[in-house]
Amino acid sequence: MSRNTSTSCRDGPSLPAGVLLMGAVRDLVGRYVELVVVAAAAVLGLTVQAPLVRVAGDTGIDVLLAVLVFATAVTIRPAALWQLPTVWRNMLAALVAGVSILPLLSWMVSRLVAAGSLRDGIMTVGLAPCEIASVATTSMAAGDAAVSAGSLIGSTAATIALAGPLLTLETGHSSVHQGQVALNLTLVVVLPLVAGLLVGKAPPVRSRTSIADTVATLSVAGLVAFIAAHVHLSIRYLAVAAALVVFLAGSVGLGELLGRGTDRASGTAFLLTTSMRDFAIAAAIAAQAFGPAAAAPLGIYGILVLVWGTAAAGYLRSRSARRTPGAGRR
Repeated sequence: MSRNTSTSCRDGPSLPAGVLLMGAVRDLVGRYVELVVVAAAAVLGLTVQAPLVRVAGDTGIDVLLAVLVFATAVTIRPAALWQLPTVWRNMLAALVAGVSILPLLSWMVSRLVAAGSLRDGIMTVGLAPCEIASVATTSMAAGDAAVSAGSLIGSTAATIALAGPLLTLETGHSSVHQGQVALNLTLVVVLPLVAGLLVGKAPPVRSRTSIADTVATLSVAGLVAFIAAHVHLSIRYLAVAAALVVFLAGSVGLGELLGRGTDRASGTAFLLTTSMRDFAIAAAIAAQAFGPAAAAPLGIYGILVLVWGTAAAGYLRSRSARRTPGAGRR
């Protein structure tokens, strides 16, 4: 009898498979909540296109980007900005890579697509600055948002100065209006970033940070929905998607390399800012240089890069949470 009792205690009551499955799903959603929201937004955008296109209009994406920058900047601690000089070598390397390796990589992967407007559009991906949403995904991943913001500012300035000449080098001609690109980036990046940092200097309020995080997540989801609403899939886009996946994989590897030698939070920032290029700016450059049809591949890239960013944020945040207790004891 004692053996049977021992066995019964050891085994314990078993839970129904459905309960275990629901628990696993809840745990997975908790870890990747931003990815779930973004994936739902992508499905919505692909299935309810016409109304979303009308809502987005000509400025909807820019408005959401500005809101996203502001909301993310509010969460950046002003003291963190003073720590940027400690990673200046990595930031300089990331800036140089952004105007050399990434344009070359986008040119190379564009060769996977037949000559024409789709190939031309893919070439512009590597000319774009860091994705504005990468600051938000860095924050979601418990990375250093200040490093991400610094990388964004540096790459934005480089795009304004060099996008035209680099495109001329790639194609032999360019009609990029750098003044228009500069104005757009100032309105969408610089002004909201400064405003958010000023608001963030106020005494910390837990509810303010929580609201800012929620607004940032919803803004990313809104961006994905608006982008997906402009995507019209066809068999021609299989090669486009393959080329963009190769570009994304290459930029992820480069970001991982650039973050080596830094702390975990800074490494996360370099990974995400390097691997996420701004689809909206790339689309603007493509449309200016080659016509509206060349901007079509950038919608697909926008979905890919935002899904990647939110998925990486969930994974990196979860990994950081698992490591924190051990790190604290060390």
